[in-house]
Amino acid sequence: MKQKAHILVIDDEPAILKVMEGNLRKAGYRVSTADDGLIALEKIKHETYDTIVADYLMPHLNGLQLIEQLKNLHIDTPVIVVTAHGSIEHAVQAMDIGAMSYLTKPINYDELLSVVAKAVEQQRLRREVKELRARVKEEVTFDNIIGKNEKMQAIFELIRDVAETDATVLIRGETGTGKELIARALHHHSPFKNEAFVRVNCAALTETLLESELFGHEKGAFTGAYSRRIGRFEQADGGTIFLDEVGDISLSTQSKLLRVLQEKEFERVGGNQTITVNVRIIAATNRELEADVAEGRFREDLFYRLNVIPIELPPLRERIDDIPLLVFHFLERYNQRFKKKINGISPEAVQFLISQDWPGNIRQLQNVIERAVIKEKTDEISYQTISSCLKQPTMSGYQYFINENIPFTKLKQELIEKFEREYISRLLVKHKGNISAAARAAGIHYKNFCEKMKRYQITKWDYREE
Repeated sequence: MKQKAHILVIDDEPAILKVMEGNLRKAGYRVSTADDGLIALEKIKHETYDTIVADYLMPHLNGLQLIEQLKNLHIDTPVIVVTAHGSIEHAVQAMDIGAMSYLTKPINYDELLSVVAKAVEQQRLRREVKELRARVKEEVTFDNIIGKNEKMQAIFELIRDVAETDATVLIRGETGTGKELIARALHHHSPFKNEAFVRVNCAALTETLLESELFGHEKGAFTGAYSRRIGRFEQADGGTIFLDEVGDISLSTQSKLLRVLQEKEFERVGGNQTITVNVRIIAATNRELEADVAEGRFREDLFYRLNVIPIELPPLRERIDDIPLLVFHFLERYNQRFKKKINGISPEAVQFLISQDWPGNIRQLQNVIERAVIKEKTDEISYQTISSCLKQPTMSGYQYFINENIPFTKLKQELIEKFEREYISRLLVKHKGNISAAARAAGIHYKNFCEKMKRYQITKWDYREE
């Protein structure tokens, strides 16, 4: 059963104190009271409250002094100041030093309940931020890879199992999903972690340059080869070579790579000396290599040699439960880099991030948070800042979904899944996380609606259900 939020009400007028207590209890809150500022301060030192409602004029310790004392004690409980009409300047003063809001007497109790509800939600989010930050540093982090999502946890377990071997690994996933991080984690946990880790971007070089990059060349092997060059395979001898975007290499280079995999030997470009190496090969691609094999663009024998241990990285849209964790991870990183003190992000901003499809995956999310930290002027990233940093929100249409490199049947299924995920997410946003109301609006049986939420890893937490 969910615990009721605990409110502390402080006022030296017994009648007002009693009415405020009664209204808050009727609204479902657990309420404690105090008629003196010093008494209230002692209670706060020994009890945790979700919100404090404090009169400005109190015996021994007024509302302004109470807030100052809380700051000195590093207590961040939201404070709502209650003041008479003639002393609104005191309330404004209190807000300048950290009060969340203020109310004027005579108290409008509908307004009181509204402001308290907002303060309680703010405090809940602060606590969640602390918990998420702690979890980022503990069980959801593996070699600087963030992921509580069950697919990512399974990948972490696979890395632990595979790292101790010298088996060839093929990491597959869309651009920006963190393939190089996985490759580095495999190397870091391997017996040859103290040896070289060499990365080659196979898509960035022409065929001739790539062969020279991989295998080296002899002096005079081609125009511009003024001296012998040691290739990346030789540099990685005894360690790991990471072939990023391996699906983009030419058939000719594929043949030479196959020989290295089979025989662990090669010749430099323009040379005839056979060089033997002992290298662990990790490859990565964002291409559908099976389709490339079927169409003759990629060697079948090479594919099977590379695909000994396949690791399939899910796109960010399939692990939306990791988005808040990643946001706080990047927020801390860029706070340090840019010497900022941004403590959190608004729930509206988090919900906006969760609702996106992220065609650029984690890399795109990271760039958005970096821009938001630079632009934000307050201590909390707002929805307005986030939306301005995400220049092309993907909810506007399906233009990002079409990828001609994906087979028709698979792409069709992905489109259906994206539609269902976005439709359910929007309904839950509209109905503030009320699953029953969202299911009725969709015309879907409650049980089926819950099953779809489970399938797409959509949780109550994402939509702030109370």
